[in-house]
Parts: sequence; C-alpha cells; structure tokens
Amino acid sequence: MIQHRKGLVLDFGGVLTTPLLPAALAFERRAGLAEGTLLTGLYLNPEGIRLTEELERGTLTQTQWNEAAGRLLGIAPDNLMGRIFADLRPETAVIAAAAAARRAGVKVGILSNSVGLTPWNLYDGYEVDDLYDAVVLSELHGTRKPEPEIFRLVLERLGLPAEECVFVDDTEQYLPPAAALGFTTVHAVEPARTVAALENLLGVALTDARPEPTAP
Repeated sequence: MIQHRKGLVLDFGGVLTTPLLPAALAFERRAGLAEGTLLTGLYLNPEGIRLTEELERGTLTQTQWNEAAGRLLGIAPDNLMGRIFADLRPETAVIAAAAAARRAGVKVGILSNSVGLTPWNLYDGYEVDDLYDAVVLSELHGTRKPEPEIFRLVLERLGLPAEECVFVDDTEQYLPPAAALGFTTVHAVEPARTVAALENLLGVALTDARPEPTAP
C-alpha cells in the first residue's frame, strides 16, 4: 500500500521558475560572451565556487558578489545577478501544482540556496510568504544545501518528519543528502514529469483535468 506524503518541499530557482541554464546562456549572448563562460568562470572555477557559496551563506552580499564575479568574467558588475537571470519566468505548472497540493491539505515549503535579496530579488512577485507554509532562504540562516541543518530547518517549520515529505530540486547533487534524512526525492527536469511524480507521491490531483466546455 502506498503511503502518501503529507509535506512537499520545493527548491525555488529552476523549480518554481523556468530553468536557470537557458537564462544564463541568453545573458552570455547579450553580453557577447562565449557560450559556457559563466559555467566555467563561476561554477567550475574554485574562486567562483567560493564566492557563490559565501553568497548563499549570507557572508557575502549580492553587491559584493556582483563586483567579484564581474572581475572574474571581465564584465561590468552593475546588477550582474539580475542581468544574468533576467529571462527567468514563473514555472506556472509547478506553482499551480503547489497551490493545489496546499488546498488538499499538504503542507508546502520552499527551501532555497539564495542569491542575495538586493539589488535584485529573485523572489519578487512570487508572494512566497503568503502562498507557502514555510520559506527557508539559506542566507538568512548561515547554512546551505546540501548541509543537513537547512533541511532540518524547513522540516521544523512544517512540523513534519522527513519521512512524510517529498523534496524537489533541479540540482541532482542535493537529492542524496535529502534522501539520507528520510525525504522522498524528485529530480525536477521537466515540469509535467515533476507534477506527475508529485501526484503519485502525494495522492492528490494537481492539475485541472476538467474538459473544456463545448458550445451548445
């Protein structure tokens, strides 16, 4: 017998938004950078990795990150984070599924490795404080995924054990640490697949399957 989960924990960027990589590639084209410049300079370069981890922990401000990353890439630092991710949009299918889960009695939280809140705020317009039962942003707590403490924080705020929760992230490397704590995990690759997996695990309908009305 399937035991349906009572809680849902969602990553933000790349899960409740459109994917990060296409946005970054679009920025490279706008900035006249060779494809892969961001990946190489910020996520494969040890200094770039250090800067991003410090930003996520809240020990570096977004403005400081913009300046340091701009130097690494050889480009202007002004609102660099906002320029990189200017093309991100809400992932409406997953947002709607989260709302449907909540209406069905599932507790829904956000667990995000944040990227600073100023001068650009990734979460603006998403009403995260109103539409979710718990919101844990890494910079506000000095810990980041995949560290166990940040997962425990969101569980505490939801009032549920990990064994009763599903964790969804587009970054695959964050799933095994969550699973080790007891979460059932879903790798967010494509929104329809993510929603279908959640319907099965939560045991509730998350899409509006009603037929379109026909003309009399």
